Amino acid sequence: MAAAGVSAGAASRIAKAQFVPSPGSGEGASTEGATAIEVKARSMFDRHDHDRLRFGALEYRSGLVLTSPFPRFGGLSGIRLDAKGERFISFSDRGRWFTGLIEYQGRAMTGLADVETAPMLGSDGRPITARGWYDSESIALDGSFVYIGLERVNKVLRFDFSKGFTRARGEVVPLPKAASKLPNNKGLEALVFVPKGQPLSGTLIAMSERGLDASGNLIAFLVGGPMPGQFSVRRTEDFDISDAVLLPAGDLLILERKFSWLSGIGIRIRRIPLSSVAPRAVIDGPSIFEADLANEVDNMEGIDAHLTAEGETVLTMVSDDNFSPIQRTLLLQFTLVG
Repeated sequence: MAAAGVSAGAASRIAKAQFVPSPGSGEGASTEGATAIEVKARSMFDRHDHDRLRFGALEYRSGLVLTSPFPRFGGLSGIRLDAKGERFISFSDRGRWFTGLIEYQGRAMTGLADVETAPMLGSDGRPITARGWYDSESIALDGSFVYIGLERVNKVLRFDFSKGFTRARGEVVPLPKAASKLPNNKGLEALVFVPKGQPLSGTLIAMSERGLDASGNLIAFLVGGPMPGQFSVRRTEDFDISDAVLLPAGDLLILERKFSWLSGIGIRIRRIPLSSVAPRAVIDGPSIFEADLANEVDNMEGIDAHLTAEGETVLTMVSDDNFSPIQRTLLLQFTLVG
């Protein structure tokens, strides 16, 4: 068992390529502030008998099962890493931040350190749950700005982490009117911010879990940027969207899942060129990864990507255990090889 250490304030050093937050002067701080917690991690395969490494275009690197004595740990719905794949920002679907450091031995994850948690704050400085906002399900980064999508109310909040880090206050981002008509429990589930140098630079892409258009495809929006509007992601095999990430090469990876009482959980990743995304478009792309309970996955809800010093693209996925004793919080990493 690898136990995560605790170090007050250490998480404020998270950085992602263009993401360099600062603790700032404490503007927007709540009375609770950040709390250091312990998170324990154990390897997915204690006997080192995992003989299958290749899953489509992905090659398995390592995996951790995470637990914590902190009662509100769990329900992780998304993750974003720094450029080295070390410091992370994550969050639960009950409106709490979790930040810290992934520790490695070679290319394998061994545990978490410097883990801290804090409530997400609204513009009034109170936890967003105080106004009935929860089901925080999606995340995107733009410099010091962190966007969080709230599924139940179908809103997006923007936090400026340069103003107090996780104590920053969230401001509501204007969305198309159609976003408010998404299903209550199948609404905004994935966010991607398009950086400079990419098509649609400056656009926030927001995708629904299972908001369906007239053709039965998944509704998504281009918010801001050069071509705001609505588009669709083709829905196949009953999969729903759970997260997405943009690769440096300009492709969207869309993480999808499905569930039935007969077959259990299914996970899929589709790769779609960002150049195909436009207002009124119906985008589609091939599956590059598929897995189910036989492959030791769970309710995978978050995905991110980073490049190693050797030039490998590493995908990190995290699962939402729904605070259920029969589910697990998993942190998995794969190399994109296809």
